[in-house]
Amino acid sequence: MTRFLVIFFSIYSLLHALVYSRIRVLLPESPPVRVAVVVFFALMIFAPVGARLLERAGSSGAASLCAFAAYCWLGFIFYCFWASILADLAGAIVRLTNFVDGFSLPVPNGPATAICVLAAAVLLNVYGYFEARSVRVERVVLKSAKLPQGIDRVRIAQISDVHLGLTAGEKRMERILRRVEEQRPDLLVSTGDLLDGHLEKTEAVAALFSKIRPRFGKYAITGNHEVFAGLRESMEIEKSFGFTVLRGEAKKIGDVLNVVGVDDPVAGPERDEKEILGGIHNGLFTLLLKHRPEPTVTNPARFDLQLSGHTHYGQLFPFRYFVRLYYPLQNGPYHLSNGSVLYTSRGSGSWGPPVRVLAPPEVTIIDVVREEGR
Repeated sequence: MTRFLVIFFSIYSLLHALVYSRIRVLLPESPPVRVAVVVFFALMIFAPVGARLLERAGSSGAASLCAFAAYCWLGFIFYCFWASILADLAGAIVRLTNFVDGFSLPVPNGPATAICVLAAAVLLNVYGYFEARSVRVERVVLKSAKLPQGIDRVRIAQISDVHLGLTAGEKRMERILRRVEEQRPDLLVSTGDLLDGHLEKTEAVAALFSKIRPRFGKYAITGNHEVFAGLRESMEIEKSFGFTVLRGEAKKIGDVLNVVGVDDPVAGPERDEKEILGGIHNGLFTLLLKHRPEPTVTNPARFDLQLSGHTHYGQLFPFRYFVRLYYPLQNGPYHLSNGSVLYTSRGSGSWGPPVRVLAPPEVTIIDVVREEGR
């Protein structure tokens, strides 16, 4: 965690410095004004941590307000940075054109360019706010000869990375579960990061989950944010939502399928994933719930479908290209070399800024359809 914070604050401070250098042209020459802007930037850099400290101190109202301001600002600064990069790139192209062809084209710089940078950041965040509220239903159909006679289809609904906590609560969960309820799943699974901190109105959210009654139940696993929020408390809350939390264990569901769930690595030592899967010998369809999209490929396949999340598909474009360096399988179904399938959800909510750009949230509906063995 210390290493993460050092890297985060280093990069975040650099982003603020670059943005300040871009907008400085809009500021008056008055030293007090410039100092005030620098102090404000410094406060916003540390505001995400301040929100967590307020939360731990029991000041949930102040923590929520601080978190909302901090994360909205994070999204704004992120796109100020990228708009500045594009403006600098455009300036470099104009300078090169002027040099090569002898033109005298105006170089994009000065107050007008700074205003365009700020306007672009605002517009992208407004767009991203509405995209983050528009939960899509993604559908996948898998054929399997492992479903027993009399079961022609099992419909699995996956939610992931909802991040209930300081900036998300009952309203976000209601939008997501409305999509789930419309699909009438046989099984509901949460693939981690359902919780992300102190949650107001736990009973109200539990009431929303109580309306979802799949015939094969509700199963959840831990993500890294359940650990950050407090693993014991997170598990108790998820159980109050009606979930069976799987922590390195396998369950046979109604002689129809197996559901295996493993902890996120930050939760501490866990049972070996291959050992758990290797202990299943009933020949039923096996569903593996694993927060991070890191498939343990074994030959022959010991699971049929792995459901994961964690990546958010970058959440804020173009961040997905950096995420890809660590998690190349970050969006949608992937057919693995051993015949298994991995599906990585973009996530049903958002982390940090209540904004998603070109990475809309989703509820995933997987229909496992019976086919005769070959």
